[in-house]
Amino acid sequence: MAPGKPIGKTPQPRVSAAGRLPSLEEAITSRQDVWGGAALRQPGGPSYEFFRNLLPPLRYVDAPFHHYPITLSAPGAPAKARFVSNGGGLNLLARQPNWRGETGVPVTFRVGGVREPYGQDLERLDGPRYADGYLPIVRVRYRQGEAVYVQEAFAAVEPELARHGVVFVRFGLEGRGEGKVEAQIEGSAPLAGRSGRVGEAMGSSLVSHSEGWQWNAARNTLTSTLKAGETAILAVALHPMEGALPHPLDAARYESARSACEARWKALLARGTQVEVPEPVVNDAWRSLVVGSYALLHGDEIRYSAGNQYAKLYEGEGSDAARSLLLWGQAEDARRMLVPLFDYTRKGLEFHQAAFKLQMLAHYYWVTRDREFLKEQRPRIEKELNVILNGIERESGLLPREKYCGDIDTRVYSLNSNANCWRALRDMQAVMTETGDAEWAARLTPRASAFRAAILAALEKSIRRDVDPPFVPIALFGEESPYDPLTGSRMGSYWDLMAPYVLGSGVFRADSEPATAITRYLQERGGLCMGMIRSRPNPSFWMDVQNVNHLYGLRYTLALLQRDEPERALVSFYGALAQGMTRDTFIGAEGTAIRPLDHFGRQMYLPPNSASNAHFLWALRYLLVQDWDTSDDGRPDTLRLLFATPRRWLRDGAVVRLRKAPTAFGEVSLEARSALARGEVAVEVQLPGRKPERTLLRLRLPGVWRLVGAEANGSALSMTDRETLDLTGRTGRLLLRARVTRRGG
Repeated sequence: MAPGKPIGKTPQPRVSAAGRLPSLEEAITSRQDVWGGAALRQPGGPSYEFFRNLLPPLRYVDAPFHHYPITLSAPGAPAKARFVSNGGGLNLLARQPNWRGETGVPVTFRVGGVREPYGQDLERLDGPRYADGYLPIVRVRYRQGEAVYVQEAFAAVEPELARHGVVFVRFGLEGRGEGKVEAQIEGSAPLAGRSGRVGEAMGSSLVSHSEGWQWNAARNTLTSTLKAGETAILAVALHPMEGALPHPLDAARYESARSACEARWKALLARGTQVEVPEPVVNDAWRSLVVGSYALLHGDEIRYSAGNQYAKLYEGEGSDAARSLLLWGQAEDARRMLVPLFDYTRKGLEFHQAAFKLQMLAHYYWVTRDREFLKEQRPRIEKELNVILNGIERESGLLPREKYCGDIDTRVYSLNSNANCWRALRDMQAVMTETGDAEWAARLTPRASAFRAAILAALEKSIRRDVDPPFVPIALFGEESPYDPLTGSRMGSYWDLMAPYVLGSGVFRADSEPATAITRYLQERGGLCMGMIRSRPNPSFWMDVQNVNHLYGLRYTLALLQRDEPERALVSFYGALAQGMTRDTFIGAEGTAIRPLDHFGRQMYLPPNSASNAHFLWALRYLLVQDWDTSDDGRPDTLRLLFATPRRWLRDGAVVRLRKAPTAFGEVSLEARSALARGEVAVEVQLPGRKPERTLLRLRLPGVWRLVGAEANGSALSMTDRETLDLTGRTGRLLLRARVTRRGG
């Protein structure tokens, strides 16, 4: 948007001839995902543009600073600064129980002679945006009269500064006339300004500043008067510190710190997987989300959030976040994150935790084949295996009652805990067999088989087939009744959150009757909006309780991909990208409102969120690369490439690039170049070193185009369906030429 251009009301998306676009109230009250259905009916299928225009963006939080915070931190640094996204301040405090754990000395920014809070009037705000679309260098522009203030902020990455959570902030002025910037500093002790610094009277520093700022001890403010083209710079520490703040602070020192920040993040991204698709918002999103996860990393702990009650580990959500970085080529760091997750425990969820600890480790092994790490973690592995094996009841063949979920203390015979613990045993049996641990493999094989049989028998007794779709309960043996709609009650909402975990367990196949029942129940009983899992949260923090929790839809999306339903998976992918995260900064939360507070935005709960990052990173990876266990024995056996990409990604002239993508068979790289006007798509593939049992490449062509044949390295390829090529048995570098033509041509 141009500087100062009003945001205004969001435009309505184009609707196909199939009918009008359902209203907001229809989307909220319908048991069907009516907006997801409308996306499916669009001429090109689901798209970011369709979902983007449905609702105003996520913007507001339940805190006095009102606008969502952006966490600024060096990679993995414990010190996390909070930049308020409208530019209104740094380390501002909510001072509420649900934001407990927040830290830092607040600095509030105001502009003009009337000391207007920066970013107060959203009609005059542009941003926040990231440098280059993804770097954690935040830019916010704010118009006041004929002047446009330009603010930029980033966290220092130099070790000593990063340790103290130092953030550099620069203000500039565009337009005509003069402007004035004020920074008001809170302090628990008397503050003094001297020699380009502000600190406590005993000698520690909170802020250093460039020339031109004036200190007012009566109001604890620094004020700078600017003309067009001039800048004023601050370096703000999270807490008072001794002597390490940059001094003197000038443009050269600022640019040096900025260059170091940019170089550090670019180097981190460069060592992992690289993806380039013909959709810039997707390219910006994956880079930003990898960066955002490292900003939430606290040493070796991949925490759920920062600056609030969620700034700690959670097993299921944390393992998803760590595994997302594993899938994006950051294996060395993911390895470090696994250990704190293995040591984590929460009373009442011991089986749930054991399940995801062991599944996480098995996944890590298949991607890395890191036997040394297995040896190092052997005591932890045996401990969690014994939690499951010793917990299984003789009479029922199941695990004993456990909490329904983290927020629901009711103890039940949990389908989630049992199914995922079975998955853990089965996966570890496959790993033990692969690594030659015959004793453990022999012990686990019959136990996993008997356990699965007991789970499926209990499910058969518990599933409610007197409703359509059949209802698959989390609480077995008749202790849970069907919910209709799912968001009509708190317990229905929690079934909505937990059911995808059951889908992801694989205790029954993704195309089985129970899996189909769960997916249909989500789709037909109010469980989804824009492809995202819905919820009805505690109203204490919300202006409206009609919400989505898209991070809990990860396994629903993966199940759709396993079922080979790419268009429905793309509804979830684009719904989350457009409306499950903030606009241009890609920050998610545990829950986000559907209904806007005003035409500028919607409410979100305790952002940022590492599991929200993980959902999108997993989804994009599996649109491009799928390494599945199709034989149901715990060993990945099939590699599928480009199996669920949006069809527009292969429009004429488009290019899809993938580099250094780790899989269970080794790294994969590919480049697909579409030249539809010339009747071909050229694909260069570097296949992994270990041969899968099956290797398939799909070319999802747009519109009227169809695939008629292909060859690789001079030899013809067979087709398994109208758009899928069989690469089974081939290794190394393939130069593939696919012939395409218009349908009916």
